[in-house]
Order: sequence, then C-alpha cells, then structure tokens
Amino acid sequence: MRLTKSALVISALFSSMFAMNAAAEDGMNIGGSVRVNYGLRFYDDQQKDKGGDFNFDVLTLKFDGTHGKWGLSSEYRFASGKHFIKWGYGYYQMNDDLQIQLGVNKTPFGNPGFISNSWWFGLPYYLGFEDDFDVGAKAVHHSGDLTTEFGFYKNGEYNSGDNKAYAPDIYNGVVNGTEYNNQETNQLNLRQVYKHSSGELTVKAGYSLEYGQIYNTKTEKNGDRYAVALHMDASYQGWNLQLQAMQYEFDAENPEGMDNNKIGLGGAGWQYEVASKAQIYSFNIAKTIPTSFGSIKFYNDFGMLTPDTDDSSFDDSFQNVTGAAISAGPVYIMADFIQGKNMTFSTKMDDHVGLPQAGDGWDQRININFGYYF
Repeated sequence: MRLTKSALVISALFSSMFAMNAAAEDGMNIGGSVRVNYGLRFYDDQQKDKGGDFNFDVLTLKFDGTHGKWGLSSEYRFASGKHFIKWGYGYYQMNDDLQIQLGVNKTPFGNPGFISNSWWFGLPYYLGFEDDFDVGAKAVHHSGDLTTEFGFYKNGEYNSGDNKAYAPDIYNGVVNGTEYNNQETNQLNLRQVYKHSSGELTVKAGYSLEYGQIYNTKTEKNGDRYAVALHMDASYQGWNLQLQAMQYEFDAENPEGMDNNKIGLGGAGWQYEVASKAQIYSFNIAKTIPTSFGSIKFYNDFGMLTPDTDDSSFDDSFQNVTGAAISAGPVYIMADFIQGKNMTFSTKMDDHVGLPQAGDGWDQRININFGYYF
C-alpha cells in the first residue's frame, strides 16, 4: 500500500537513506502477512490424541522504497516467542542491467527462488543452502538471457550462538551434548543462470559456487567450507520441473578429539548436527491449475542427502513433501504431507541430517499453513 500523510511517521524512519517526496515514481510501499498453522505429527501420541495443534505462526512486515536510483527492501518477522529480520538491505540501481545490494540480502546459491514448492522447504534449506540470508554485498547483473550474481558475506545475520536466524547458519554452542565453537565468516558466492524461452516452454539452467571460512574460537584458527551446485527449472503449460545436484563440505579447525565428520547448525529456532560432507539431490514436480477464484498448485518435492565422511556408520537422509498451494485473492494456503527418514524436523528420533539413523525409518506429519497477505 502507498504511504499517505498519516503514515509519514513510518517513512521518517528511513529518511536518512531516502529524502522522501511526493513524486509518483518514488515512495515507500508497506505490506506483509498474518499466518496461522495447523500441524499433526503422526509419531507423537499426544498430538494424535488431540488431533494436532493449531497455532499462531508469524506476522510479517515488508518495506520497499525507492528514491531515484536508490532503494530499500526489508522484511521483519514476529513469531511466537521471537522476532527476527529475514532481509534488510539498501540498493543502488546503476543501470537497467546492474543492481548493487548492501545489508542482509539473499545469498545467490542453488536454484533461483527456491528448490521447493512447499511451505516445508526442500532438504537443502536445512543445511543453509536454500532461501538463506547473510550480511554482505551482492551485485546482480543481467546480460540478455544470462543473469550473474556475485556476493561477499562477512557473516550470518545474527550472532553464531543464536538460533533465531531465518535459515540455518553454522552454530557456536552446545548441540546434542557436543560443544561447537565455530563461526561462519568471509563467504564468496557466484551464481550464473541462463534463461531460454520457446513458446510456452521456459528453462532456467545454471550453476552455483560458494566458498567461505569457519573460525574456531577455541583453536583460534580458520577452517574452510565450500559448496557447488548444478540446477535447472523448467516450466511448460502449467507444469514445473526442478532438478538440482550439489555437494558441500564443512572443514572446521576443531580442537583435538572432536569428531570432524559432523558440525552443528542453528536456525529456525533450533540447533542440530549434520554430516560435514555430503551430496544433496533434489527432484521436484508441480502442476498449477487456474480456477475461478485463483489457482491451485499440486506438487511433490523429493530430497536425498548422501553423507561422504570417514565414518561409515553415517546414513542417508530423505525428505518427501506432497502437497497443494491454494491461491485466492489475498489468501494463500499450503497443505503439506511430509515424510522423513533420518531427517531433522520430520522424524521422531533423528534430530540431525546425515548422521547414524536412530529412528525406525520413515515418519510422517501434516502441516497446513493459512496466510492472509496485505
């Protein structure tokens, strides 16, 4: 919604960056959403006895403003028991093809947008490789059908001992009884995506590279980390196919005696351990059907992680999400049936990714998110 005189107090918060005026092409837009969430874990007897839980999910506030070639974009979230920034950066539009961003912005890695269709995200999200935001600078350049993004990120958006970041980062603290002393820093990202269109067919294919350091506060040494990915996103007559294959490695300089085959991550209000080196494969398919009230998108998102460590006891992790997204005006509903094996958040005993399996196999849960967007 466009600012009016009654909302000038809000725009004044940003006056240090923008000299707000009445020009039609400049100004501040404010939007957001209110969401509630229904969840049922089939492996939780108390939840099954109650028929699940229906809770407040999140209130989001978004600010997008421009003044000439300068701009600002931000989203802040208020969830149950916590509040946090998702993104917040200033940008300069140098020309039609080049934009420079500075602040908490989205790291360019993996399939542009998402490597998932569901509210639950894809498996790469839980390793910090989908919809991740960090503090740094990014350049976005368009040259015909080729988009190139290059970024440098100093660190995550919150202290490494805080788990309230929107997407997981390397965690500095105790996880499952193990004390980790690692912090992510000095990260470089490069992503290039080529878009090809022919009639109703659109294909976006590309690659992503990530390299960064891991600082250990106990040994006071820098380890390193990397990730590489190939990805493709194709759309045709309402159908959508997403494919991605990636490899990552976290090589921390831990104190003597620590198990270097695993590392702690923290985000989304929780912390857990993951295999320090693995491959992740994603295969997603969706079909969007127009309706008289909007649209319905049916989808299935599949992800598999194969650990590649020195410990042969580590097991593969799997996540499969089958669902539908219903769009009707300002209302957006995502109904997901989640199946997980050896996977955090979706299995009873396996609160990790890629470590030795503790549970009995596949577990299931239902999640339905109701959102009103303004």
